[in-house]
Parts: sequence; C-alpha cells; structure tokens
Amino acid sequence: MPTRPDPVTPLWRAAQIFRLLSCLYALGFQIAVNDDLARPVLAWTLCAVLILWSVACAVAYLQGFGRRTWWVIAEVVVVLALMLSTEAVASAPWIADNQSWPTTLWATNATISAALQFGPVGGMAAGLAVMAAAATLKGYVSINLGRNATIVIELAVGLAVGMAAQTARRAHAELERAARLAASLEERERLSRRVHDGAIQVLALVARRGREIGGETTQLAELAGEQERALRRLVSAPDRDVTTGGTADIGALLRSRASDRVAVSLPAEPVLLEHEVAQELFAAATNALDNAAAHAGPEARVYVLLEDLGDAVTVSIRDDGVGIGDGRLAEAEREGHVGIAKSIVGRMDWLGGQAQLSTGPGCGTEWELTLPRAPGRRAVEKGQG
Repeated sequence: MPTRPDPVTPLWRAAQIFRLLSCLYALGFQIAVNDDLARPVLAWTLCAVLILWSVACAVAYLQGFGRRTWWVIAEVVVVLALMLSTEAVASAPWIADNQSWPTTLWATNATISAALQFGPVGGMAAGLAVMAAAATLKGYVSINLGRNATIVIELAVGLAVGMAAQTARRAHAELERAARLAASLEERERLSRRVHDGAIQVLALVARRGREIGGETTQLAELAGEQERALRRLVSAPDRDVTTGGTADIGALLRSRASDRVAVSLPAEPVLLEHEVAQELFAAATNALDNAAAHAGPEARVYVLLEDLGDAVTVSIRDDGVGIGDGRLAEAEREGHVGIAKSIVGRMDWLGGQAQLSTGPGCGTEWELTLPRAPGRRAVEKGQG
C-alpha cells in the first residue's frame, strides 16, 4: 500500500544540512577544547557517539522511518544526555566559562526535529528543555539577554520551524481537498451525461408522447415524468463532497431543479459562493421557479441560465407562460401576498444584489438575479450569527 506523501519532506531535508554543519562545528569545538578538558579520552568517546547518532538521525529522517514521535523524543533525550555529560568530562571552572561540551548549536537539532514533528509548541518545548539542561550545568538561569540570547534563539527556531511545518501540512491538506473536489465534479458530470443521454431522454420522450396521446396513457406519462425528475435530482443533486472550505456550488444547487419542464444551463466550471450566500440565492431562484410552476400555465416551460461574470453571478429564470398582468403585483401585495417582495426582491437586497422582473400579459416572465462577488457586510454578519 503506497504511503501518503509527507508535505514537510523538504524541511526535513534542509534540517539535515543544518545537522551536517552543526556536527562539523561540534567536531571543531572538540578539537579546540580537548586539551582543556578533565577527561579528554572520554570526551572523544562521547564525540564519536555524537557523530554516529547524528548520522543515524540524518538517515532516519531522510528515509522517513525516523519521522515518528518515539524517534524524535529519543533524539531529545540523547541530546540532553550528551549536554549533561559535560560534568563528566570537564571541570567546574571550565563549565562556568564555556557552553556545554556538545555545543548548543548542535543541540538545536533536537529543537528543529521536535518543531517539524510536533509543530511550534513542540519545537519551543524542546528548546526550553535544551536551555534547562544548559542552566543545570551552569547552576543558574541567565536572564541577561545581552550576553546570553541562546534561549531566545532556541524559542525562535522552535516557533519559526514549527509554524513552517504546520503551514506546509495545512497547504497540502487544502490541495488534496481541492483535488478531491475537482475529481468529484468531473465524475458527476460524466455520470450526468451518460444518464441524460440514456434513461432521462427515454423517460422524457415517454412523458411527452403520453401527454400528446392522452387518454389512459396520461397516467403513464405522469409516472414517467415523475421518474425523470427524480432521476435528474439523483444525478445532479449537490453532495457534501462538493462543499468545501465554507463554499457551495450554486450551479449544483440549481441543477437539482431540472425537470422535463425546467431546463438548466450552467457554466462548465463550478460557481463557488459562500455557503450561506449560495443557499440564499438558491432560495430566491427556487421561489421564482415555484411561482412559474403555479402561475405560468400547465404547458409553460422554464429556462434557467447561470452566468459567472467574474465580479458578479447572475441567475436568469425565464418562462414562456401567460405572464403577469399590469398592476397584478401591486394588487397581490395589497391582498397580503408578499412572496415576490420578500422572498425574491428582499433576499437579493439583503445579499447586496438586485432582482429585476420583466413580464407582461402573454409575454411570459423573466427574473434576473444579480449578486456581486463581494456581498455586503450584512450577509457576512448573518453567517457569523
């Protein structure tokens, strides 16, 4: 079974370059101070352990099998043990005047590994452990940052490297989610085309011919029409996988309303809006479709067109029905029927968009719902509430 790629791999590789340089520095430091140490033979033995352990860590992290919690913790423990071994190889005056024997630069490898594995909190915790070992050797904690800024450096390294690793993992997760979304949409479109070219067209033909023939075949036509609509909703209804990062595809929502009387035309690419905004725009379009079904006439057809204009999204709902007579909307509002005023116009005003109605007796009805890409603050605030 293939393993998932590690998005932090480039950082692990860069860390091993730092490990090589810090090992060379530690070796140079050992050569320089060896004559001043109380037990130089023991110091060289521990230096060999340091080199071997560094090689083992480099191989483990580069190959990937060392990128485990237990290995990183083992590295921190080995680093602390080698730092504390300074008491065994050096005198008290030497310890008071110098850094720990393995050098804090080499010990920073443990901070970097912990940051890559556990993030900024783990990195800073390892940095504090390294500085605690150094303070144990000295017998005191230095708060003079002008003379000893090592603790600041350790914390900064743990924080910076940890945040870089955390950001890399999040970016990789977002990329994988986007890839899954694209694959899901592509598969949905493929299935929709195959079903549309087969079963849906047959059912639509049966429904249309049944109504034309009339008589006993009318019931068969109605059943075929119901099954066609159900099948359209099944193959085109938006599923949870195409909603990601708080956004929804308004095209997928509109496609769910397609039927033998409602034709939906969409762009080739998904039209993503904030989830709350997409739901409100879909609700306004749904109200317009319901009005057409109720008032346009039994033979009327409805055409839905979605356009992504870049800085705005437009949904047009047009029917070829009987239209709305002059003054009928005002009369309906006086009678208390405020569906159009509140469900369509009111929703679009609230979203920061606009709804335009074109109609007339015998001319059908057309709604044009236009929504800017950057809705007003009211939509955002409601989404947060």
